[in-house]
Amino acid sequence: MQNPSENTSLQSQPSPEEWNYGATAAHMSQGPFVSVSKSVPPRRDYLIAAVLCYGNLINFMDWFIVPGILLDIQKYFELSDGNTGLLQTVFILCYMVAAPIFGYLGDRYNRKIILGAGIFFWSGVTLGSSFISESYSWIFFLSRGLVGIGTASYSTIAPTIIADLFEEGKRTTMLSIFYIFIPVGSGLGYVLAAGMAHATDDWHWAFRITPCMGVLALVLLILLVPHRTQRRTAAHRALSISGMIRVAAEKPGVHRTAKTTWCQDVLSLAKNWSFVWSSLGLTAMAFVTGALGMWVPLFLYRAQIVQGLVTPCLQESCSSSNSLIFGGITIGTGILGVVAGAEAARRLRKINNKADPLICAASMFISALCLYVALMVAQTNILLTFIFIAFGELFLSVNWAVVTDILLYVVTPRRQSTAIALQILVSHLLGDAGSPYLIGIISNAIQAKHAQSFQWSFWSMQYSFIICAFVGVFGGGFFLLTSFYIEEDRKEAERL
Repeated sequence: MQNPSENTSLQSQPSPEEWNYGATAAHMSQGPFVSVSKSVPPRRDYLIAAVLCYGNLINFMDWFIVPGILLDIQKYFELSDGNTGLLQTVFILCYMVAAPIFGYLGDRYNRKIILGAGIFFWSGVTLGSSFISESYSWIFFLSRGLVGIGTASYSTIAPTIIADLFEEGKRTTMLSIFYIFIPVGSGLGYVLAAGMAHATDDWHWAFRITPCMGVLALVLLILLVPHRTQRRTAAHRALSISGMIRVAAEKPGVHRTAKTTWCQDVLSLAKNWSFVWSSLGLTAMAFVTGALGMWVPLFLYRAQIVQGLVTPCLQESCSSSNSLIFGGITIGTGILGVVAGAEAARRLRKINNKADPLICAASMFISALCLYVALMVAQTNILLTFIFIAFGELFLSVNWAVVTDILLYVVTPRRQSTAIALQILVSHLLGDAGSPYLIGIISNAIQAKHAQSFQWSFWSMQYSFIICAFVGVFGGGFFLLTSFYIEEDRKEAERL
Protein backbone atom coordinates (compact mmCIF):
# COMPACT_ATOMS: atom_id res chain seq x y z
CA MET A 1 0.00 0.00 0.00
CA GLN A 2 1.43 3.36 -1.03
CA ASN A 3 2.01 5.82 1.76
CA PRO A 4 -0.36 8.71 0.94
CA SER A 5 1.83 11.39 2.46
CA GLU A 6 4.08 13.27 0.06
CA ASN A 7 7.59 13.90 1.31
CA THR A 8 9.48 16.60 -0.53
CA SER A 9 12.85 16.05 1.12
CA LEU A 10 15.60 13.59 0.29
CA GLN A 11 14.86 10.94 2.85
CA SER A 12 14.60 7.19 2.94
CA GLN A 13 11.62 5.57 1.22
CA PRO A 14 9.05 3.83 3.43
CA SER A 15 9.53 0.21 4.29
CA PRO A 16 8.43 -2.58 1.93
CA GLU A 17 5.31 -3.06 4.01
CA GLU A 18 4.19 0.48 3.10
CA TRP A 19 5.40 0.68 -0.51
CA ASN A 20 5.72 -1.57 -3.52
CA TYR A 21 9.48 -1.46 -3.05
CA GLY A 22 11.18 -3.26 -5.94
CA ALA A 23 9.99 -6.82 -6.10
CA THR A 24 8.36 -6.95 -2.71
CA ALA A 25 5.33 -8.82 -3.91
CA ALA A 26 3.19 -10.90 -1.64
CA HIS A 27 3.20 -14.63 -2.19
CA MET A 28 -0.45 -15.14 -2.96
CA SER A 29 -2.55 -18.23 -2.42
CA GLN A 30 -5.29 -19.46 -4.68
CA GLY A 31 -8.40 -17.38 -4.54
CA PRO A 32 -11.34 -16.25 -6.60
CA PHE A 33 -10.86 -14.66 -10.00
CA VAL A 34 -11.34 -10.91 -10.14
CA SER A 35 -11.56 -9.31 -13.55
CA VAL A 36 -9.33 -6.28 -13.97
CA SER A 37 -9.31 -4.26 -17.16
CA LYS A 38 -5.96 -3.73 -18.84
CA SER A 39 -4.69 -0.47 -17.45
CA VAL A 40 -3.97 2.40 -19.81
CA PRO A 41 -1.18 4.77 -18.72
CA PRO A 42 -2.61 8.20 -17.93
CA ARG A 43 -1.58 11.19 -20.01
CA ARG A 44 0.55 12.46 -17.12
CA ASP A 45 2.78 9.37 -17.37
CA TYR A 46 3.57 10.21 -20.99
CA LEU A 47 4.32 13.78 -19.97
CA ILE A 48 6.73 12.57 -17.28
CA ALA A 49 8.42 10.30 -19.84
CA ALA A 50 8.75 13.26 -22.22
CA VAL A 51 10.50 15.32 -19.53
CA LEU A 52 12.89 12.44 -18.82
CA CYS A 53 13.61 12.05 -22.54
CA TYR A 54 14.40 15.76 -22.79
CA GLY A 55 16.82 15.40 -19.88
CA ASN A 56 18.46 12.44 -21.62
CA LEU A 57 18.90 14.58 -24.72
CA ILE A 58 20.83 17.23 -22.76
CA ASN A 59 22.76 14.51 -20.93
CA PHE A 60 24.26 13.11 -24.12
CA MET A 61 24.72 16.47 -25.78
CA ASP A 62 27.10 17.32 -22.92
CA TRP A 63 28.90 14.00 -23.48
CA PHE A 64 29.84 14.85 -27.06
CA ILE A 65 30.50 18.56 -27.11
CA VAL A 66 34.23 17.92 -26.64
CA PRO A 67 34.59 15.44 -29.56
CA GLY A 68 32.69 17.90 -31.78
CA ILE A 69 35.44 20.52 -31.36
CA LEU A 70 38.29 18.16 -30.55
CA LEU A 71 40.78 19.66 -33.00
CA ASP A 72 40.22 23.16 -31.57
CA ILE A 73 40.63 21.93 -27.98
CA GLN A 74 43.72 19.93 -28.90
CA LYS A 75 45.35 22.98 -30.43
CA TYR A 76 44.20 25.37 -27.67
CA PHE A 77 45.67 23.31 -24.82
CA GLU A 78 48.51 21.87 -26.97
CA LEU A 79 47.59 18.23 -26.25
CA SER A 80 49.02 15.07 -27.81
CA ASP A 81 46.71 12.32 -29.09
CA GLY A 82 47.18 10.41 -25.81
CA ASN A 83 46.34 13.36 -23.59
CA THR A 84 43.44 14.31 -25.84
CA GLY A 85 41.94 10.83 -25.44
CA LEU A 86 42.40 11.20 -21.70
CA LEU A 87 39.75 13.94 -21.69
CA GLN A 88 37.01 11.42 -22.39
CA THR A 89 38.62 8.84 -20.13
CA VAL A 90 38.49 11.21 -17.15
CA PHE A 91 34.84 11.94 -17.92
CA ILE A 92 33.88 8.27 -18.13
CA LEU A 93 35.92 7.18 -15.10
CA CYS A 94 34.17 9.71 -12.87
CA TYR A 95 30.84 8.77 -14.44
CA MET A 96 31.24 5.06 -13.75
CA VAL A 97 32.54 5.53 -10.20
CA ALA A 98 29.53 7.71 -9.37
CA ALA A 99 26.99 5.38 -11.03
CA PRO A 100 26.89 2.67 -8.31
CA ILE A 101 26.51 5.35 -5.67
CA PHE A 102 23.50 6.81 -7.45
CA GLY A 103 22.17 3.29 -8.05
CA TYR A 104 22.25 2.68 -4.31
CA LEU A 105 20.55 6.02 -3.63
CA GLY A 106 17.99 5.46 -6.40
CA ASP A 107 16.89 2.16 -4.89
CA ARG A 108 16.38 3.71 -1.46
CA TYR A 109 15.71 7.45 -1.68
CA ASN A 110 13.65 10.02 -3.52
CA ARG A 111 14.59 9.75 -7.18
CA LYS A 112 13.23 13.14 -8.23
CA ILE A 113 15.52 14.98 -5.80
CA ILE A 114 18.55 13.04 -7.06
CA LEU A 115 17.73 13.77 -10.71
CA GLY A 116 17.22 17.47 -10.05
CA ALA A 117 20.47 17.82 -8.13
CA GLY A 118 22.36 16.02 -10.90
CA ILE A 119 20.99 18.28 -13.65
CA PHE A 120 21.80 21.42 -11.67
CA PHE A 121 25.33 20.24 -10.88
CA TRP A 122 26.47 19.13 -14.34
CA SER A 123 24.90 22.16 -16.07
CA GLY A 124 26.72 24.54 -13.73
CA VAL A 125 30.07 22.81 -14.23
CA THR A 126 29.62 22.76 -18.03
CA LEU A 127 29.01 26.50 -18.04
CA GLY A 128 32.04 27.12 -15.83
CA SER A 129 34.32 25.09 -18.12
CA SER A 130 33.77 27.57 -20.93
CA PHE A 131 35.80 30.23 -19.08
CA ILE A 132 39.02 28.21 -18.58
CA SER A 133 42.17 29.68 -20.15
CA GLU A 134 44.80 27.70 -22.04
CA SER A 135 47.26 27.76 -19.13
CA TYR A 136 44.87 25.80 -16.89
CA SER A 137 44.28 22.64 -18.88
CA TRP A 138 44.16 20.57 -15.69
CA ILE A 139 41.06 22.49 -14.58
CA PHE A 140 39.43 21.63 -17.90
CA PHE A 141 40.19 17.94 -17.28
CA LEU A 142 38.75 18.27 -13.78
CA SER A 143 35.58 19.92 -15.07
CA ARG A 144 34.96 17.01 -17.46
CA GLY A 145 35.23 14.61 -14.54
CA LEU A 146 32.70 16.60 -12.52
CA VAL A 147 30.28 16.67 -15.45
CA GLY A 148 30.61 12.87 -15.60
CA ILE A 149 29.57 12.62 -11.94
CA GLY A 150 26.49 14.76 -12.57
CA THR A 151 25.34 12.85 -15.64
CA ALA A 152 25.73 9.50 -13.84
CA SER A 153 22.78 10.39 -11.61
CA TYR A 154 20.54 10.75 -14.63
CA SER A 155 21.56 7.69 -16.64
CA THR A 156 21.22 5.45 -13.59
CA ILE A 157 17.84 6.52 -12.30
CA ALA A 158 15.73 7.90 -15.16
CA PRO A 159 15.20 4.52 -16.94
CA THR A 160 13.85 2.94 -13.75
CA ILE A 161 11.19 5.64 -13.44
CA ILE A 162 10.02 4.98 -17.00
CA ALA A 163 10.01 1.23 -16.31
CA ASP A 164 7.76 1.83 -13.29
CA LEU A 165 5.33 4.03 -15.21
CA PHE A 166 4.50 1.53 -17.96
CA GLU A 167 3.63 -2.14 -18.32
CA GLU A 168 5.72 -4.54 -20.37
CA GLY A 169 4.41 -3.81 -23.87
CA LYS A 170 4.42 -0.05 -23.46
CA ARG A 171 7.60 -0.19 -21.40
CA THR A 172 9.66 -1.45 -24.35
CA THR A 173 8.26 1.28 -26.59
CA MET A 174 8.86 4.06 -24.07
CA LEU A 175 12.36 2.85 -23.26
CA SER A 176 13.07 2.76 -27.00
CA ILE A 177 12.00 6.39 -27.26
CA PHE A 178 14.10 7.26 -24.22
CA TYR A 179 17.17 5.58 -25.70
CA ILE A 180 16.63 7.19 -29.09
CA PHE A 181 17.89 10.32 -27.37
CA ILE A 182 21.31 8.72 -26.82
CA PRO A 183 22.25 8.96 -30.51
CA VAL A 184 20.13 12.06 -31.05
CA GLY A 185 21.75 13.85 -28.13
CA SER A 186 25.19 12.60 -29.15
CA GLY A 187 24.73 13.82 -32.71
CA LEU A 188 23.34 17.15 -31.59
CA GLY A 189 26.35 17.51 -29.31
CA TYR A 190 28.61 17.39 -32.37
CA VAL A 191 26.34 19.71 -34.33
CA LEU A 192 25.97 22.21 -31.48
CA ALA A 193 29.71 22.28 -30.77
CA ALA A 194 30.73 22.63 -34.41
CA GLY A 195 27.97 25.11 -35.20
CA MET A 196 28.71 27.41 -32.27
CA ALA A 197 32.46 27.29 -32.94
CA HIS A 198 31.84 28.22 -36.57
CA ALA A 199 29.28 30.94 -35.79
CA THR A 200 31.31 32.66 -33.08
CA ASP A 201 34.88 31.73 -34.11
CA ASP A 202 35.30 30.71 -30.48
CA TRP A 203 34.85 27.09 -29.37
CA HIS A 204 34.14 28.17 -25.76
CA TRP A 205 30.58 29.10 -26.73
CA ALA A 206 29.83 25.44 -27.38
CA PHE A 207 29.71 24.95 -23.60
CA ARG A 208 27.22 27.76 -22.93
CA ILE A 209 24.07 26.44 -24.60
CA THR A 210 23.31 23.16 -22.84
CA PRO A 211 23.36 24.78 -19.36
CA CYS A 212 20.41 26.93 -20.47
CA MET A 213 18.64 23.81 -21.69
CA GLY A 214 19.45 22.20 -18.34
CA VAL A 215 17.67 25.00 -16.47
CA LEU A 216 14.53 24.30 -18.50
CA ALA A 217 14.82 20.57 -17.79
CA LEU A 218 15.14 21.29 -14.07
CA VAL A 219 12.03 23.48 -14.08
CA LEU A 220 10.02 20.83 -15.96
CA LEU A 221 11.23 18.15 -13.56
CA ILE A 222 10.13 20.18 -10.54
CA LEU A 223 6.72 21.05 -11.99
CA LEU A 224 5.70 17.81 -13.72
CA VAL A 225 7.42 14.82 -12.11
CA PRO A 226 5.82 13.70 -8.82
CA HIS A 227 7.96 13.47 -5.71
CA ARG A 228 7.44 9.73 -5.67
CA THR A 229 6.73 7.22 -8.40
CA GLN A 230 5.39 3.84 -7.35
CA ARG A 231 7.83 1.00 -7.94
CA ARG A 232 6.07 -1.84 -9.70
CA THR A 233 6.69 -5.40 -8.65
CA ALA A 234 7.37 -8.21 -11.09
CA ALA A 235 4.09 -9.82 -10.07
CA HIS A 236 2.23 -6.53 -10.50
CA ARG A 237 3.54 -6.13 -14.04
CA ALA A 238 2.66 -9.67 -15.06
CA LEU A 239 -0.81 -9.54 -13.52
CA SER A 240 -1.64 -6.13 -15.00
CA ILE A 241 -0.84 -7.37 -18.48
CA SER A 242 -2.93 -10.50 -18.23
CA GLY A 243 -6.01 -8.56 -17.15
CA MET A 244 -7.08 -11.41 -14.84
CA ILE A 245 -5.61 -11.86 -11.37
CA ARG A 246 -6.01 -14.21 -8.49
CA VAL A 247 -6.48 -12.38 -5.23
CA ALA A 248 -5.28 -14.01 -2.06
CA ALA A 249 -7.69 -14.52 0.81
CA GLU A 250 -7.08 -11.84 3.39
CA LYS A 251 -4.71 -13.33 5.96
CA PRO A 252 -2.67 -11.60 8.60
CA GLY A 253 1.10 -11.70 8.20
CA VAL A 254 1.26 -12.03 4.42
CA HIS A 255 4.87 -12.89 3.57
CA ARG A 256 6.84 -10.31 1.58
CA THR A 257 10.32 -10.44 0.18
CA ALA A 258 12.72 -9.02 2.72
CA LYS A 259 14.69 -5.89 2.01
CA THR A 260 18.26 -6.85 1.11
CA THR A 261 21.61 -5.15 1.49
CA TRP A 262 23.63 -3.78 -1.42
CA CYS A 263 26.19 -6.60 -1.09
CA GLN A 264 23.44 -9.20 -1.27
CA ASP A 265 22.06 -7.51 -4.38
CA VAL A 266 25.48 -7.56 -6.04
CA LEU A 267 26.04 -11.24 -5.23
CA SER A 268 22.65 -12.12 -6.64
CA LEU A 269 23.36 -10.19 -9.85
CA ALA A 270 26.75 -11.93 -10.21
CA LYS A 271 24.90 -15.27 -10.35
CA ASN A 272 22.53 -13.98 -13.04
CA TRP A 273 24.33 -15.11 -16.20
CA SER A 274 22.02 -13.26 -18.57
CA PHE A 275 22.89 -10.06 -16.75
CA VAL A 276 26.63 -10.87 -16.71
CA TRP A 277 26.99 -11.79 -20.40
CA SER A 278 24.72 -9.01 -21.69
CA SER A 279 26.70 -6.53 -19.58
CA LEU A 280 29.92 -7.72 -21.21
CA GLY A 281 28.26 -7.39 -24.62
CA LEU A 282 27.29 -3.84 -23.71
CA THR A 283 30.90 -3.27 -22.62
CA ALA A 284 32.10 -4.15 -26.12
CA MET A 285 29.50 -1.75 -27.55
CA ALA A 286 30.71 0.98 -25.22
CA PHE A 287 34.35 0.37 -26.19
CA VAL A 288 33.58 0.79 -29.87
CA THR A 289 31.19 3.73 -29.55
CA GLY A 290 33.54 5.52 -27.15
CA ALA A 291 36.47 5.28 -29.54
CA LEU A 292 34.39 6.22 -32.58
CA GLY A 293 32.66 9.09 -30.83
CA MET A 294 35.93 10.65 -29.70
CA TRP A 295 38.14 10.17 -32.73
CA VAL A 296 36.11 9.79 -35.95
CA PRO A 297 35.93 13.52 -36.88
CA LEU A 298 39.70 13.90 -36.36
CA PHE A 299 40.36 10.62 -38.22
CA LEU A 300 38.30 11.83 -41.18
CA TYR A 301 40.13 15.16 -41.14
CA ARG A 302 43.49 13.37 -41.35
CA ALA A 303 42.18 11.11 -44.13
CA GLN A 304 41.10 14.16 -46.13
CA ILE A 305 44.54 15.74 -45.73
CA VAL A 306 46.19 12.56 -47.06
CA GLN A 307 43.80 12.53 -50.04
CA GLY A 308 44.48 16.22 -50.68
CA LEU A 309 40.85 17.19 -50.14
CA VAL A 310 41.66 19.75 -47.44
CA THR A 311 44.71 21.69 -46.33
CA PRO A 312 46.18 21.36 -42.83
CA CYS A 313 44.50 23.69 -40.32
CA LEU A 314 46.91 26.35 -39.08
CA GLN A 315 44.38 28.93 -37.91
CA GLU A 316 42.78 29.29 -34.49
CA SER A 317 39.33 27.97 -35.48
CA CYS A 318 39.42 24.89 -37.72
CA SER A 319 36.80 23.57 -40.12
CA SER A 320 34.01 21.70 -38.37
CA SER A 321 32.39 20.07 -41.41
CA ASN A 322 33.36 16.52 -40.37
CA SER A 323 31.79 17.01 -36.94
CA LEU A 324 28.60 18.33 -38.53
CA ILE A 325 28.38 15.41 -40.97
CA PHE A 326 29.24 12.83 -38.32
CA GLY A 327 26.71 14.39 -35.96
CA GLY A 328 24.02 14.13 -38.62
CA ILE A 329 24.96 10.49 -39.28
CA THR A 330 24.81 9.75 -35.55
CA ILE A 331 21.33 11.26 -35.24
CA GLY A 332 19.89 9.54 -38.31
CA THR A 333 21.38 6.10 -37.75
CA GLY A 334 20.64 6.32 -34.05
CA ILE A 335 16.93 6.94 -34.51
CA LEU A 336 16.60 4.36 -37.26
CA GLY A 337 18.66 1.79 -35.37
CA VAL A 338 16.80 2.09 -32.07
CA VAL A 339 13.39 1.97 -33.77
CA ALA A 340 14.42 -0.98 -35.95
CA GLY A 341 15.87 -2.83 -32.97
CA ALA A 342 12.77 -2.37 -30.85
CA GLU A 343 10.46 -3.40 -33.68
CA ALA A 344 12.56 -6.44 -34.57
CA ALA A 345 12.58 -7.50 -30.92
CA ARG A 346 8.81 -7.04 -30.62
CA ARG A 347 8.13 -9.20 -33.66
CA LEU A 348 10.74 -11.90 -33.11
CA ARG A 349 9.86 -12.43 -29.44
CA LYS A 350 6.59 -13.94 -30.64
CA ILE A 351 8.43 -16.79 -32.34
CA ASN A 352 11.65 -17.04 -30.33
CA ASN A 353 12.09 -16.36 -26.62
CA LYS A 354 15.80 -15.79 -27.22
CA ALA A 355 15.23 -13.13 -29.85
CA ASP A 356 16.67 -10.19 -27.90
CA PRO A 357 20.23 -11.49 -27.36
CA LEU A 358 20.30 -12.98 -30.86
CA ILE A 359 19.39 -9.61 -32.39
CA CYS A 360 22.16 -7.98 -30.38
CA ALA A 361 24.71 -10.60 -31.45
CA ALA A 362 23.88 -10.31 -35.15
CA SER A 363 24.02 -6.51 -35.09
CA MET A 364 27.43 -6.52 -33.36
CA PHE A 365 28.93 -8.88 -35.96
CA ILE A 366 27.62 -6.79 -38.86
CA SER A 367 28.73 -3.54 -37.24
CA ALA A 368 32.27 -4.87 -36.74
CA LEU A 369 32.50 -5.82 -40.43
CA CYS A 370 31.25 -2.39 -41.56
CA LEU A 371 33.72 -0.54 -39.36
CA TYR A 372 36.63 -2.63 -40.61
CA VAL A 373 35.73 -1.88 -44.23
CA ALA A 374 35.40 1.84 -43.42
CA LEU A 375 38.94 1.89 -42.02
CA MET A 376 40.37 0.09 -45.04
CA VAL A 377 38.87 2.47 -47.64
CA ALA A 378 39.52 5.71 -45.71
CA GLN A 379 42.74 6.56 -47.52
CA THR A 380 41.25 6.28 -50.99
CA ASN A 381 37.52 7.07 -50.80
CA ILE A 382 36.11 9.38 -48.15
CA LEU A 383 32.51 8.90 -49.35
CA LEU A 384 32.65 5.13 -48.87
CA THR A 385 34.20 5.73 -45.47
CA PHE A 386 31.23 7.84 -44.41
CA ILE A 387 28.80 5.22 -45.77
CA PHE A 388 30.35 2.27 -43.93
CA ILE A 389 30.75 4.29 -40.72
CA ALA A 390 27.04 5.09 -40.99
CA PHE A 391 26.15 1.39 -41.35
CA GLY A 392 28.46 0.52 -38.46
CA GLU A 393 26.72 3.06 -36.23
CA LEU A 394 23.31 1.92 -37.43
CA PHE A 395 23.83 -1.67 -36.30
CA LEU A 396 25.38 -0.55 -33.02
CA SER A 397 22.28 1.57 -32.34
CA VAL A 398 19.99 -1.43 -32.85
CA ASN A 399 21.08 -2.73 -29.45
CA TRP A 400 20.56 0.21 -27.10
CA ALA A 401 16.94 -0.29 -26.08
CA VAL A 402 17.08 -4.08 -26.45
CA VAL A 403 19.99 -4.47 -24.02
CA THR A 404 18.24 -2.35 -21.40
CA ASP A 405 15.02 -4.30 -21.80
CA ILE A 406 16.96 -7.54 -21.27
CA LEU A 407 18.18 -6.20 -17.94
CA LEU A 408 14.71 -5.10 -16.88
CA TYR A 409 13.14 -8.52 -17.36
CA VAL A 410 15.97 -10.75 -16.10
CA VAL A 411 16.56 -8.71 -12.93
CA THR A 412 13.97 -8.43 -10.17
CA PRO A 413 12.67 -4.81 -9.95
CA ARG A 414 14.00 -4.10 -6.46
CA ARG A 415 17.53 -4.60 -7.80
CA GLN A 416 17.12 -2.78 -11.09
CA SER A 417 18.73 0.54 -10.13
CA THR A 418 21.67 -1.36 -8.66
CA ALA A 419 21.86 -3.58 -11.76
CA ILE A 420 21.84 -0.58 -14.10
CA ALA A 421 24.51 1.11 -11.99
CA LEU A 422 26.73 -1.99 -12.02
CA GLN A 423 26.21 -2.39 -15.75
CA ILE A 424 27.26 1.23 -16.23
CA LEU A 425 30.30 0.65 -14.03
CA VAL A 426 31.49 -2.48 -15.86
CA SER A 427 30.67 -1.31 -19.39
CA HIS A 428 32.47 1.98 -18.93
CA LEU A 429 35.38 0.64 -16.88
CA LEU A 430 36.25 -1.92 -19.53
CA GLY A 431 34.70 -0.02 -22.43
CA ASP A 432 34.62 3.66 -23.29
CA ALA A 433 36.54 4.80 -20.21
CA GLY A 434 39.71 3.42 -21.72
CA SER A 435 39.10 3.12 -25.46
CA PRO A 436 39.62 6.81 -26.40
CA TYR A 437 42.82 6.94 -24.36
CA LEU A 438 43.97 3.56 -25.68
CA ILE A 439 43.47 4.67 -29.29
CA GLY A 440 45.36 7.88 -28.52
CA ILE A 441 48.39 6.27 -26.88
CA ILE A 442 48.66 3.59 -29.59
CA SER A 443 48.57 6.38 -32.17
CA ASN A 444 51.27 8.24 -30.25
CA ALA A 445 53.44 5.12 -30.03
CA ILE A 446 53.20 4.48 -33.79
CA GLN A 447 53.97 8.11 -34.64
CA ALA A 448 56.98 8.09 -32.30
CA LYS A 449 58.65 5.34 -34.37
CA HIS A 450 58.41 7.27 -37.63
CA ALA A 451 59.25 10.69 -38.97
CA GLN A 452 56.52 13.22 -38.32
CA SER A 453 54.25 13.50 -41.35
CA PHE A 454 50.57 13.83 -42.21
CA GLN A 455 50.69 10.37 -43.78
CA TRP A 456 51.85 8.68 -40.57
CA SER A 457 49.49 10.84 -38.55
CA PHE A 458 46.66 9.21 -40.53
CA TRP A 459 48.12 5.69 -40.55
CA SER A 460 48.71 5.72 -36.81
CA MET A 461 45.05 6.49 -36.18
CA GLN A 462 43.91 3.94 -38.76
CA TYR A 463 45.97 1.12 -37.24
CA SER A 464 44.77 2.06 -33.75
CA PHE A 465 41.13 1.91 -34.82
CA ILE A 466 41.36 -1.69 -36.08
CA ILE A 467 41.13 -2.92 -32.50
CA CYS A 468 37.51 -1.69 -32.43
CA ALA A 469 36.46 -4.16 -35.12
CA PHE A 470 37.85 -7.10 -33.13
CA VAL A 471 36.22 -5.92 -29.92
CA GLY A 472 32.91 -5.76 -31.80
CA VAL A 473 33.26 -9.44 -32.71
CA PHE A 474 33.84 -10.32 -29.05
CA GLY A 475 30.70 -8.35 -28.18
CA GLY A 476 28.65 -10.47 -30.57
CA GLY A 477 29.99 -13.59 -28.87
CA PHE A 478 28.96 -12.30 -25.44
CA PHE A 479 25.38 -11.75 -26.63
CA LEU A 480 25.31 -15.28 -28.07
CA LEU A 481 26.25 -16.59 -24.62
CA THR A 482 23.40 -14.50 -23.15
CA SER A 483 20.91 -16.42 -25.29
CA PHE A 484 21.79 -19.67 -23.48
CA TYR A 485 20.51 -18.34 -20.13
CA ILE A 486 17.85 -15.78 -21.01
CA GLU A 487 14.76 -17.95 -20.58
CA GLU A 488 15.73 -19.40 -17.21
CA ASP A 489 16.76 -16.03 -15.76
CA ARG A 490 13.57 -14.35 -16.93
CA LYS A 491 11.44 -16.96 -15.19
CA GLU A 492 13.47 -16.54 -12.03
CA ALA A 493 12.96 -12.75 -12.05
CA GLU A 494 9.21 -13.15 -12.53
CA ARG A 495 9.05 -15.70 -9.70
CA LEU A 496 10.69 -13.22 -7.30
